[in-house]
Amino acid sequence: MKSLIELNNISLKYNNNKILKNINLKIHEGEKIALLGKSGAGKTTLISILNGTKRQTYGDIKIYGKSFKDLHNSQKRKIGTIWQDLRLIDDLSAEQNVNCGSLSNQNLIFTFKNLLNISTFNKAHKCMELCKLNSNIYSKNLKNISGGQKQRIAISRSIIQEPEILFADEPFNNLDPKLCNYLKNLFISRLNSYKLKFPNTILFSLHKIDLINGFTRVIGLKNGEIYFDVSRDEFRESQLRNIY
Repeated sequence: MKSLIELNNISLKYNNNKILKNINLKIHEGEKIALLGKSGAGKTTLISILNGTKRQTYGDIKIYGKSFKDLHNSQKRKIGTIWQDLRLIDDLSAEQNVNCGSLSNQNLIFTFKNLLNISTFNKAHKCMELCKLNSNIYSKNLKNISGGQKQRIAISRSIIQEPEILFADEPFNNLDPKLCNYLKNLFISRLNSYKLKFPNTILFSLHKIDLINGFTRVIGLKNGEIYFDVSRDEFRESQLRNIY
């Protein structure tokens, strides 16, 4: 398998505390990785290093064989993130927020049309429909919709971006078990009625252990260190005692 991302001896210090400690990790094309660990283990920080929003204190990271500063914009656009805090825009409608996932692939006119609510929302609606969002919320302001709906708007926004690589920080919060499994399987299988292009390589931080079925690899973090990194078939629930 082709190596898309390589982390070599990555550490991150904050106020003299090491948040990540000597992380060595290779992510290969087509992998579906579940990242486990209790709150404070370093999952969010690791995702922030992977997507380039935080810079490591020590070590080296390569994506597509290059450091972040050497990546072309076209390569950066192939990387998507679903943040734990969602990072939606409260003053925009649900469909406008989803359309924001397309901005990096569009021109300035598209951006203005989206802000003025005169853009085309056909693709955004398809993504929202895939995420089981009803049409009656498409034009609603975010202030008037529930936390679970906001979660699915953020997921829809990542789908419309059509990244090759997707990092997600607990993307199924606020969702019932049936919806969690449905959306997880959507990303694992990449099959959908609208033939939208889903990411081929994913790393999802998960808060529910029962969601790891379908992933090809399971990584456990504790105190900023990798405690285990195994294939799904090799994973045993007894390993969880090391990280929780």
